[in-house]
Amino acid sequence: MNKLILAAALATALVSTPAFAADLSAADVQAKLRAAGYTQVHELERDDGLWEADVTRADGSFEEVIVDPATGEIFDPRSTRALLDAGQILAVAQKAGFRQVESFERDGATWKLEARNARNQRVEVRMSGHDGRVLSSKREGWWD
Repeated sequence: MNKLILAAALATALVSTPAFAADLSAADVQAKLRAAGYTQVHELERDDGLWEADVTRADGSFEEVIVDPATGEIFDPRSTRALLDAGQILAVAQKAGFRQVESFERDGATWKLEARNARNQRVEVRMSGHDGRVLSSKREGWWD
């Protein structure tokens, strides 16, 4: 009887536990890039929680693109998707709770910011240049 109750409780826990998708591996990212039409991936590395890839397009041009490891979304500065300007990205960052922005720059189809979060911690933030979503946010230094 106890084994039956334990089995039922375990089954309920497994069904009710949300599934979390794992980040894409390097092989997954390379496959996504090739499927998107890039002919070669020259270098692929993780930086600030995102994948950065040096790629060659079908027309032979070379570019660095960013890939979101959670969704596989490719941020290519030469895509036809509209990009937010500096004023728009600062407004979105403020709405997301970032303040005292010390520096920001566009990096391809993303924006990099150094700011303070809601807990007044210095953070480095990477945001989508298309809609301002926070792609990664990490605390600066261990001493903050």
